[in-house]
Amino acid sequence: MRRALALARRAEAAGEVPVGALVVAADQVIGEGWNRPIGASDPTAHAEVVALRAAASALENYRLPGTTLYVTLEPCAMCAGAIIHARIDRVVFGASDPRAGAAGSVHDLLPSDERFNHRTACEGGVLADECAQLLRDFFRARR
Repeated sequence: MRRALALARRAEAAGEVPVGALVVAADQVIGEGWNRPIGASDPTAHAEVVALRAAASALENYRLPGTTLYVTLEPCAMCAGAIIHARIDRVVFGASDPRAGAAGSVHDLLPSDERFNHRTACEGGVLADECAQLLRDFFRARR
């Protein structure tokens, strides 16, 4: 999660909402990303999606079984869908997102929606205070 926080700070430095993510397989980082929707002019360029794309490219496979995604903020519904389609085994996130979280805060797509053909284990609250403070400071400075 510390690496994800460092990636979130890269997003912040670029004027993006500070969220960072990385995909790990066999204790190796295979993909990482940070929020880039403004800079990339791409509404799908959330940290999770950027990290998933990098990991899929590294493995030359759109399926990522046996991997863990670490992200500083609870994934939204769009990212949860991408996580499910990529067959990520586990998601570990920092801060909960009471406005758009899809891992229990607003929606419960990860892990309990049994309508999907893949379930992703999910653990939240890892370095939650530090992840949340980074977001609070960012938005406070913009107001």
